[in-house]
Amino acid sequence: MVARSRSNGSTAGRIGIMAADPGAPLPGAPDPWAPSDMPGRRAGPPYAMTEMIEAEPALAGRLVRKLTADPGLVQVTELILDAVRHNRPVTITGCGTSHHAAMAVASLVADGLARAERPSYGVRAEQAFELAGRTPSGGAVIAISHEGGTEATNAALRTAGGRTGPTALITVGDRSPGAALAATVLTTGEQDQSWCHTVGYLSPLIAGVGLHAALSRSEVPPDALERQVAAGADGVIAEDLATGLAGTDRLLVVGSGVDYPAARELALKVEEGVRLPATAHELETLRHGHLAAATDRTGLVVILTDGDSRGADLHERAAAVLRAAAALGMPSVVLGSAGVADVADWATAGRHLVDLDGQLARPLAATLSAVLPLQLLTERLARARGTNPDTIGRDDPRQAAAASA
Repeated sequence: MVARSRSNGSTAGRIGIMAADPGAPLPGAPDPWAPSDMPGRRAGPPYAMTEMIEAEPALAGRLVRKLTADPGLVQVTELILDAVRHNRPVTITGCGTSHHAAMAVASLVADGLARAERPSYGVRAEQAFELAGRTPSGGAVIAISHEGGTEATNAALRTAGGRTGPTALITVGDRSPGAALAATVLTTGEQDQSWCHTVGYLSPLIAGVGLHAALSRSEVPPDALERQVAAGADGVIAEDLATGLAGTDRLLVVGSGVDYPAARELALKVEEGVRLPATAHELETLRHGHLAAATDRTGLVVILTDGDSRGADLHERAAAVLRAAAALGMPSVVLGSAGVADVADWATAGRHLVDLDGQLARPLAATLSAVLPLQLLTERLARARGTNPDTIGRDDPRQAAAASA
């Protein structure tokens, strides 16, 4: 077994980069709008992704302060409440990283409604292309798109009624094609400088935190939010975990409840940034046939930040997955909260455990606590395997051709 590891405190000196000023605001969306260019290819770290990760704790605090004074947050909140009052669905949508953020935001919106004793069963996330292909059934559609140019997401907004329907877009700026389609635009204001999106994942999560607070009629202390994000900023632990997984030929990533969107996001980040095959499953699903193809060259990452949400049952199922991996000789890692140390004892390649801030509602703390650990693990795996995460492989002409096919 591996010694327990826990993160807490500021990011200073812990991620291991030399950013000019990680507390400074990032550039906003271009005006006039244009899609971002591929980041310049750096010979080695720090990558743009590295710098984005270090910027995230301060960004989280800035963004939640901005949102509390943003009329757009009030408008999106009312959009949700109006749908709930009329027993209509609330669908949150996106593609790729934005879809994973949509899954997490849907969970936060549902919890915020439940805390206010309002029905939350109609809140769900759906991939944008699938949503665009269905006949609209009424209700609210909230799209997430970092730059606002994703074709499938914009098609979903059109299908939902665009400016004449109950639609909203969470995005960087208000000049994009997507912003022109939505009735309400909630802007996050600072644009990711890497194509291996990190800020593009955290920013809509912070918008979800703002919606949770508005729906539950509560307040979110910005300092606590910043502290929670920063608690996962331990590059030394991430490097140790990456060393244990670097020799694998594929990764399996699992999570339950609020941890499943994070599992999906980690699998995507690893495939984009590391160019290592990775697949995400819900925790219990992994035990129903998927381990038949696993070998000692298959790595496992269990994300378990909200281990107390279902108590001993969830702990035991997670431990069973780790025991199964050990029986197959698979290197395994746990990214979780400090409360799951008993489960993490079964991990064979290490753990990154983060304290949950008591000033935040548990779903908020759990959701945010996984962000930097999963991103840092990706970045350190990219270093270990000699890949540049920023370009997501598109400096290879074949990958560039595939992306534009």
